[in-house]
Amino acid sequence: MMRSMFSGVSGLRNHQTMMDVVGNNIANVNTVGYKTSQLSFQDALCQTLRGARASTGYLGGTNPVQIGLGVKLALVSTNFTQGSLQNTGRMTDLSIQGDGFFILSDGGSTYYTRAGYFSFDAQGKLINPSNGYVVQGWMAEDTGAIDTNATLEPISIPVGQTMAPQATAEIRFQGNLPAGASVGDSYVTSIEVVDSQGARHTLTFTFTKADVNTWDWEATGPAGISGNTGTLTFDTSGALASVTGGPIEFTPTGAETVSIVPHFGTVGGISGVTQFASDSTVAAVYQDGFTSGYLQSITISDNGIITGFFSNGLNKQLAQIAVAVFNNPEGLIKVGDTMYRVSSNSGEPLVGTSGTGNRGVITAGTLEMSNVDLAQEFTNMIIAERGFQANSRIITATDQMLQELVNIKR
Repeated sequence: MMRSMFSGVSGLRNHQTMMDVVGNNIANVNTVGYKTSQLSFQDALCQTLRGARASTGYLGGTNPVQIGLGVKLALVSTNFTQGSLQNTGRMTDLSIQGDGFFILSDGGSTYYTRAGYFSFDAQGKLINPSNGYVVQGWMAEDTGAIDTNATLEPISIPVGQTMAPQATAEIRFQGNLPAGASVGDSYVTSIEVVDSQGARHTLTFTFTKADVNTWDWEATGPAGISGNTGTLTFDTSGALASVTGGPIEFTPTGAETVSIVPHFGTVGGISGVTQFASDSTVAAVYQDGFTSGYLQSITISDNGIITGFFSNGLNKQLAQIAVAVFNNPEGLIKVGDTMYRVSSNSGEPLVGTSGTGNRGVITAGTLEMSNVDLAQEFTNMIIAERGFQANSRIITATDQMLQELVNIKR
């Protein structure tokens, strides 16, 4: 008789636990990145009153006689299904569509989260503003290259960082010089170039017809310019046949010597300067120098690359956000702040870039909302309540039976 009471007590205790899980899910219905907890029961150890017996001769076998001793908690698992995405418009609000976790560090321990409400602090670190933990990834080299095989490091992009100037090293030309021009006819094009300090200088190129299929070119500009003359010849089909002259050099005050190679096209080709029977369109169309600039804005792509846009009109890769996946994400340990840490049953994190190796893609300007299904949770609440009531009736009925037993002596 006492077994039924203890079974009822175990039922009360575990259905209360079920209600605790349901209540926590409902409380986090609007928590960014929250994943629903799911609870399962299993029966407790059974008391065997009679064991099983195999058939012998004429007699058949008998089954064991066992009485259950109640219920116990089997597991509380985490449901990592995708939550809906909410647009926020903030570039540093990030979500992952698919599997994976953002990686955070407090400088000593590493944590994993689906809640991507990040922002930059005063030092330019990309952080979780609720606790200051820093988002991990890979910083770009000065060239903009990113080595994703390197060790993870904090993402840090100081606002207003500068891009150093780059002196012009080449100028490219395209267009046509008219085949019908008379000897002595000339055509002019200009382009701005940059020195090592970011100062701009104008170079003016004059193309003068010297003979049939032959043009002399001359560059004028800063004082002390050298290597600034040469000759272009063309074949009878109008393609470039030969080039002489260059590199063009000059030394601005206080800056390094600028050495520029002019590219008029490929010999034998028509991708650069040509000589056809049409008007002149020759022009200097490209130079590879640029002035200094400061960071004005950033974008974050679906593979986690942070690209900076500078005041000089250029952009450059600055960093890339890492994403981790696990063989068994349900084995992760919850540590609060919608974060997890590795356990012995989660497996080690498989770190890489988003969109690769079963990792989801990053969507900037959105947050992943809680995946709590309120309809399901209210249903679970009713189930837990009815289960609790039913088990309380077991205790009440057992108490009445014990009372009747006590009253036998009267």
